[in-house]
Amino acid sequence: MHTDVLVRPTTLLVIVLLLAATGVIGVATSALMAEPNARGPVFTDDGYAIRGYDPVAYFTEGRPVEGRAEFEAQWNGATWRFASAAHRDRFLADPGSYAPAYGGYCAWAVAAKGELYSVDPHAWRIVDGTLYLNYSDTIQQRWEEDMQGFIRRGDRRWQEIAPQS
Repeated sequence: MHTDVLVRPTTLLVIVLLLAATGVIGVATSALMAEPNARGPVFTDDGYAIRGYDPVAYFTEGRPVEGRAEFEAQWNGATWRFASAAHRDRFLADPGSYAPAYGGYCAWAVAAKGELYSVDPHAWRIVDGTLYLNYSDTIQQRWEEDMQGFIRRGDRRWQEIAPQS
């Protein structure tokens, strides 16, 4: 015998959250977990995220590459530039995988001060699949002395900063 059960979306969300909290299931969606690169303000310079550098290139080429005007896209309130149409399309298919943590603001400043500072696209590092940018080479070196600690603090602080910005 088949019986239809109607579950309200809010009830379903509560069930999922309870199961996740008890460890019965894992939940990894940006709607249910604060992800450092999936929400909040985006650092821009003249309207361009990452000062016009291609976020995908950090992952595919292992270096910063300037984006081109003919390969632009809008996402999360900013204009993103890419070195190729393929990079643009790859980003748009999964922006959370390529967008830098903390909206592209300085990772050290978010973690150490709870403040939003600009970045140098050449002061960067990918850690556990996430792109982190910093204000300068000097700040990058300071951040690398305790990356995991700064990332933990930055993730906590970003949850406070992002909704207010």
